[in-house]
Amino acid sequence: MPTARKKQVSLTDTKYYHCISRCVRRAFLCGEDRFTGKSYEHRRDWVEEKLLTLAKVFCIEVCGYAVMSNHTHIVLYVDDKKAQRLSDKAIVIRWHKQFKGNWLTHKFINGDELSESERNMLDGDIREFRIRLASISWFMRVLNEDIARRANKEDGCTGRFWEGRFKSQALLDEAAVAACMVYVDLNPIRAKMAETPETSDYTSIKKRIEHAKQGIQPSSLRRFAGNPRERMPSGLPFELTYYIQLVELTGRCMRADKRGCITDCQGLLTRLQIDPDNWLKLTTQFTRVFHGAVGREEVLTEYCEHLHKKRRANLTQCEQLLS
Repeated sequence: MPTARKKQVSLTDTKYYHCISRCVRRAFLCGEDRFTGKSYEHRRDWVEEKLLTLAKVFCIEVCGYAVMSNHTHIVLYVDDKKAQRLSDKAIVIRWHKQFKGNWLTHKFINGDELSESERNMLDGDIREFRIRLASISWFMRVLNEDIARRANKEDGCTGRFWEGRFKSQALLDEAAVAACMVYVDLNPIRAKMAETPETSDYTSIKKRIEHAKQGIQPSSLRRFAGNPRERMPSGLPFELTYYIQLVELTGRCMRADKRGCITDCQGLLTRLQIDPDNWLKLTTQFTRVFHGAVGREEVLTEYCEHLHKKRRANLTQCEQLLS
């Protein structure tokens, strides 16, 4: 039986989660069906556009993504503190960008006077909106429902488009976040859909590289803030240029006509305390190696304690590959 989502998400331990959604009934999310010759490439636009739009509505940032032929990989950062900081009006405005709301929320936004009972009802709605706008389940639900409806309408069919539930992995430390992001960004290259990161369409790495050429970072993605330090600004705890180099060199190691180890990336790998050989395995077989929360022993133990888990899944793999 699948593990309940509340048993997989602990914002006390980490704000980073890797989510995977996969199609059913041999459905094509995008790409080309070799049996019928029909192309579904245009659906990549649907996914990327909807994903980055939702990031502006929810208090959830997109760190990385890759849109594959029958599944998606997304790395998310949940900014629950931001959801608590926003004013009631800001919360309702965000909610109305994606949902219709009700007569009470529209009355509030219009500035109409509310009775005491109406205000109490509205307060309850806003509390629920705050929770939902910082919920991975709601984020993925809205994303997947929209794509499923559009795909089923185009295919002229009904029923499930996605598997019953999306899969999520807690990324408990910097090493897990870095390995998972590289794994996601290199998905098209492993699948031979692209030859280089900058030509990997509908991936976060291509978007980051395009903006990096202009000396900026994409506002639609969680920014790289540099190495951890005092008064650390909000963002990924890595250097952007170093991360792009890491993706490039890891990708070179995976090519059939190239052999070698990651030598130019030792600064980041040394700081994360990961052996280069283990790094290559992490970034090419992440979802095969790990089937749950990922992180070193101490953070994995705390995560399991907070969620009252008796068994520390992945402990052996984490000890072998992240130390």
